Amino acid sequence: MAVYERARPGAITLPPVVRRAPRAATPVRRVGAESPALPRRRRAIARSRRRSPAVGLILAAIVVAFAAAFFSLSQDIRVSATGYQADRLTTEGRRLDEQAQDLRNQLNRLGKAPAIKALAVNSGLGPLPEPLIVPAR
Repeated sequence: MAVYERARPGAITLPPVVRRAPRAATPVRRVGAESPALPRRRRAIARSRRRSPAVGLILAAIVVAFAAAFFSLSQDIRVSATGYQADRLTTEGRRLDEQAQDLRNQLNRLGKAPAIKALAVNSGLGPLPEPLIVPAR
């Protein structure tokens, strides 16, 4: 007696009686003539050609999962690249602000008269002599 995994115990009943139509006399086969497949073979062939829908669903689920994972990974990479770019731009902006402040400090220092006179003397320029006044004729 074989035990099947999904067998259920149930009430023992006799199968319904199926009355078959009487068979017609089978024709004599000729050698080499093709005969149609028997009905039970057709059913067996049709059953073997059918695929389980679960296999297709599982494959589709795997493809969808990989596509979603790839999309998520590409979005994460894009977000991290944008974050690095934002940090780089923030650092560059801070550096430019410091440089602008240094230039303002130098302009304020050099814009006063003593600093201008010192720069002129250091460059080799001297004070102007007294102006010459030319009398009119």
